[in-house]
Amino acid sequence: MKKLAYINLFFLVLSLQGNTLTLQKSIDKTLQNHPDVKAFVLKVKQSHTGYKSVRAEYLPQVNLSAEYNPTQTYVFPVNGQFNTINDAGWNLGVNVKQKIWDFSKTSLQIDASRLDEDISKLSLQDLQALLVAKVKSLYELMVVQKEAIRVREADLHVKEEYYAQAKALFDQGLKTQADTSRFLSAVYIAKDNLSIAKSLYEKAKNSLSLYMGEKIAQSVDLEADVLQKELQSAQNMTQKVLSSNTELKIYDETIQKNALLHKSARASHYGSFDAIASYNRVGSLNLYDAHLVGVVLNIPLYAGGKLTAQTQNAEIGLQIAKEQKASKILALKEEISSLLLDIHRYDETIAAKKAQLDSAKKTKRVLDGRYKEGLSTYIEVLDASSLVLEAELGLLEAYYSKTLSIDRINYLQGKIK
Repeated sequence: MKKLAYINLFFLVLSLQGNTLTLQKSIDKTLQNHPDVKAFVLKVKQSHTGYKSVRAEYLPQVNLSAEYNPTQTYVFPVNGQFNTINDAGWNLGVNVKQKIWDFSKTSLQIDASRLDEDISKLSLQDLQALLVAKVKSLYELMVVQKEAIRVREADLHVKEEYYAQAKALFDQGLKTQADTSRFLSAVYIAKDNLSIAKSLYEKAKNSLSLYMGEKIAQSVDLEADVLQKELQSAQNMTQKVLSSNTELKIYDETIQKNALLHKSARASHYGSFDAIASYNRVGSLNLYDAHLVGVVLNIPLYAGGKLTAQTQNAEIGLQIAKEQKASKILALKEEISSLLLDIHRYDETIAAKKAQLDSAKKTKRVLDGRYKEGLSTYIEVLDASSLVLEAELGLLEAYYSKTLSIDRINYLQGKIK
């Protein structure tokens, strides 16, 4: 019998675990299924392909060429005079070109393209952190609204008991019609508030379901302790965020990239040395082979101002990236300061709401007893009930707001988990 009881308990635990939607599972499903993540993964691959394309500029360029002319005019001297003849001609050859030196223009572009790939990876990390923060907010909102539903249901039950009690006392001639009417009105209001809480819960659940890419069960269990968050350490928080913020890292990479592109644009003014070689099999009246091996120097003397404009554009891009980073640092400092102040304020609010809730419950118990004895009015009873409800919902709201602030700080630090 004991063995059978243990087996039943084991399967009961498994069934309860299977019906629990954890926050980590919600995060994992979202990062796995969300289309924005898939799009950014493709962008990372695209950046890597772009890097390979730019790097190929320093590899040998081999081309196979073939030409056939059914009719071609050939000129040749005969007795001091030039004669012509029309005949077919063809040319089959292989050409090889290898860049020797271009004053680091190509190598700088390769380095800049590598940074493009790094920027894409950082952008993917930032998107993942943002989605995690969004999933946390939706999950925590579900927890809040589910608890709010419980509070509203308990409040409705109390109001219905008040109404039933008032009707009984009215039938006994101990209370007036005003008591029953007022309690009935309170019942209707409680039902409406309960309906609103259920609607908000369903909205949050539907939104989270869309992020996860799968349906959430109607009677799902949640981790209620996700609202019991504490900031690990507020000391030097600004420096922690500034050193780990993903957007700032992207700006750093962008500044380096634009600096490299600026140097590459300047180097394009100096030209390049290229080694060339070719082998051609030529059929034109005679059949012969043509060989070529040499070095070519190309120096751009005038390109209509194109090279100068490219250099200036790269320099402006570098300055823009620096100013954008400076602006982001200011915004982060302001936001972190506000978040830390908010968290401190929410701590005080939580402490006050706990004290208010304890006091309101004590007051309600006293007034309930006095009402039964005819020593308190229905107004005092309803006011006491409202104070309890307000304190419970206010405590939930304070916990939720504090949790959102902590989640925001974690996002600013680039945390994904």
